[in-house]
Amino acid sequence: MSLRHHQGLLALACASAFSAHAAPSDLKSQIDTLVKQDEAQMIAQFKQLHRNPELAFQEKETAAQVAKALQEQGFEVKTAIGTTGVVGILRNGPGPVVMYRADMDALPIKEATGLDYRSNKVTPWLDNPSQPVMHACGHDAHTTWLIEVAKVMAQLKGQWSGTLVLVAQPAEELLEGATAMVNNGLYDFSPKPDVLVAAHVSPVYPADSVGLREGPRLAGTDQIDVELPGIGGHGSTPHVTKDPVVMGAMAVMGYQTIISRMLDQSKPAVLTVGAFQAGVNNNIIPVSATLKLNLRWYDEKVRERLIAGIKSVTQGVLVMNDMPDDYQAKYTMKGYSTPVVNGKAQTELAQAALVHQLGADKVLPGVPPLMGSEDFHMLASPYPDTKVLFIEVGSGKPDAYKNLIEKKQLPPAMNHTPGFVVELPAIATGARAVSATLSAFFNQPL
Repeated sequence: MSLRHHQGLLALACASAFSAHAAPSDLKSQIDTLVKQDEAQMIAQFKQLHRNPELAFQEKETAAQVAKALQEQGFEVKTAIGTTGVVGILRNGPGPVVMYRADMDALPIKEATGLDYRSNKVTPWLDNPSQPVMHACGHDAHTTWLIEVAKVMAQLKGQWSGTLVLVAQPAEELLEGATAMVNNGLYDFSPKPDVLVAAHVSPVYPADSVGLREGPRLAGTDQIDVELPGIGGHGSTPHVTKDPVVMGAMAVMGYQTIISRMLDQSKPAVLTVGAFQAGVNNNIIPVSATLKLNLRWYDEKVRERLIAGIKSVTQGVLVMNDMPDDYQAKYTMKGYSTPVVNGKAQTELAQAALVHQLGADKVLPGVPPLMGSEDFHMLASPYPDTKVLFIEVGSGKPDAYKNLIEKKQLPPAMNHTPGFVVELPAIATGARAVSATLSAFFNQPL
């Protein structure tokens, strides 16, 4: 089926959906008008956030801006949930509780975009007192959308009924922020959500479009630190030591066989060693080494096999190096998130709303399931019946999706790279898309 044919069928299907579930006839134009009149202000807000990124659990200034903006729109606001998280509640009569989450944190990356609003910020991070920081995943755009959505939904209170909960979440990049908010009193303040929505920039779609797809969207993930013990000493006498640098190198190579030799190859999985930390000087064999691992998976049994494989390989390395039995590896389980799955009902409703708001040619078929991960849906972890939806908002060049489909060519600077750029039309597109989607969930409860 051609893309044009797909868009034609999609427009017909969504027109039928909207005729069956009559939305306010002027809602589309009102959203467009409000976002259009705020576009210059939104872009200025986005650029300000981009210049001033804050790392995970350090998002104090960003959180303060969000809290102030929500209070100005009449939201009940609570701050410092999960360290720096912000929650705003707008009660507007009977109806569903719809929660929308935006993440705020940046990444420890030195920006190389050349933008006139690029980040030159440095901040203490781990062992680096001057770590460059960059919004290399679009969370500055996400925060901008949340602020504008608060304004749009407050001004359109006559067009929907229910309770809107807006969440500005810290530490998504650590995959810890959502769980931290749940554990730190989120639901002492917020009602249980019937629907939880998140939107994320994606450079594989043009910046005036969105991607949406039913079913599995993002992989589950674990962040694991493996500390290997050693027996340190002088670099000139390695024979009287147990070198954790060598053991770490052996472990890194051994871990690669977990994917290729221990797992069913029909089931997707990724194991990445993102950091190898050991030693401080040329001639000192250290007493330990730490490997920082990232796992991605869709099947829980695959996850279990990955973790078991890591422990098996690690123990094998210790045995091969004749480590005494009282020297054991230490495993620290950190960020964790289950896979993100878009259910049929919420995907169809959102698709109809997005086609109505943006046009059928701007609602693109989502790419196949990704091995990237998110933790927004962990906000609903206490409530398994909450429906979740993940929308991809284009942030790329006009030919990005065409190049992907026809040439299998990714954009030159993807998320988490020093050259990552959110094209500015994405700012208005995201605000329009999210406002329309939230309105649909209020007006056509699932």
